[in-house]
Amino acid sequence: MALLAFNFSFTSRTALAAIGLAGTFVAAHAQTVITTSSWLPPSHATSLAQAEWCELVTKNSAGKIKCNALPRAVSAPPGTFDAVKNGLADVSFSVHGYTPGRFLYTQMTEFPFLGNSAESLSVAYNRVALGNPQFLSEHTGLKVLAFFTHGPGIVFNTKRPIASVADLNGLKFRIGGGMVNEITKKLDMNVTLKPAPDSYELLSGGVMDGTLFPAESTESFKIDKVIRHATTFPGGLYNTSFAFVMNEAKYNKLTADEKKAVDAASGEVFARIVGRQWDRVDRRAFALMQANGVVVTKADAKFVADVKARTAPLEAKWVADAKAKGLASPDKLLAQMRAEISKLEK
Repeated sequence: MALLAFNFSFTSRTALAAIGLAGTFVAAHAQTVITTSSWLPPSHATSLAQAEWCELVTKNSAGKIKCNALPRAVSAPPGTFDAVKNGLADVSFSVHGYTPGRFLYTQMTEFPFLGNSAESLSVAYNRVALGNPQFLSEHTGLKVLAFFTHGPGIVFNTKRPIASVADLNGLKFRIGGGMVNEITKKLDMNVTLKPAPDSYELLSGGVMDGTLFPAESTESFKIDKVIRHATTFPGGLYNTSFAFVMNEAKYNKLTADEKKAVDAASGEVFARIVGRQWDRVDRRAFALMQANGVVVTKADAKFVADVKARTAPLEAKWVADAKAKGLASPDKLLAQMRAEISKLEK
């Protein structure tokens, strides 16, 4: 009996020691997991940029942080900011204009003729907006990792060349919301606010005649064989404001070293990552347009002048509205962003 007791005691102590060692091993190799969500296809520039951000965070943290990319979006695009805020995903991105009336300051980057490169636009926008607490205040419950935008906005349609403001009349366009909605009103366009992923169904089914997109979206949303005409503008007809965000509570729970790893991959670093991804696909999209026989019309000086004349009041209104809401010197911030874009595009 004593021998049995000794054997049992010895075995128990050995098992407990093994369990302890295993626990130590697990603890030593424990990882912080960040769940990411994307409502865009995995091959889309922004999804690829998010994946690149994850790789960089893992590298920066020496493997202590890893991402878990969810197989499907936790929300439709308009609900993404709230989904992240409520913890359905830790990290994602969305378009400010998808929730009309919620964001004002971020419309700064959506005016016509700002720039010709997604990278320069995103970096300049990020420098101005991320450094301004007022822009961050519109994102309660979210840690803004970066602000960014796509490349120059283009007018696409399935019907005819558009070479003047008058040519826009009589066609139905899908738009994403935000300042572009106000721009189209000034141009007397017939528009419907719908998320970008709806574009193929709307255009292929004839519900809409056209859409406003950057070049890359023709491939990303599979409308490259549906559209027949594109009209480009120097600096773009419009841009779209995005934010790359993290659940604030999740960020606050990270250790100091983990926060450093996340911060080092965010801000201007991410703005460059996503901008380069978008510019790369923009270039490929123009090649596809040529291959598919899409007729590209470059807006001439008169068309550009007419658009400027009609949309100029929008900038003055934004300055007044942003000032009334509490943004100090919005006109100077807009000028600062334009100067940054010009410097980056030299």
